[in-house]
Amino acid sequence: QVQLVESGGGSVQAGGSLRLSCTASSYIGNKLMGWFRQAPGKEREGIAAIDSDGRAPWYAGAVKGRFTISKDNAKKTLYLEMDSLKPEDTGVYSCAAADWRSGLWVMRATTYTYWGRGTQVTVSS
Repeated sequence: QVQLVESGGGSVQAGGSLRLSCTASSYIGNKLMGWFRQAPGKEREGIAAIDSDGRAPWYAGAVKGRFTISKDNAKKTLYLEMDSLKPEDTGVYSCAAADWRSGLWVMRATTYTYWGRGTQVTVSS
């Protein structure tokens, strides 16, 4: 069982930056980790993921070049650095974890077993 707790959300103006953290209750060095977001009235979408070693990131097209996912296995923490934020980035951001193996669909919510409760990010124009 892995418990995940997000932090770092808040309100920011367009063009600003935020850094989200996701702290795990146990070792994540063997876990695929991902960030998902859900905007009001929309389905949850995967926006970034990273492999167990923290060396191979994946990004959704909407955030590529603006967001950076990273992982510190020693600190049991996942990060999401968000730059050049846009109003359409507004939503609840959740981190998730899955036992790592090859061939996983890293942007699919159904891949992940463990979820945090989420943190709100609001970007104003």
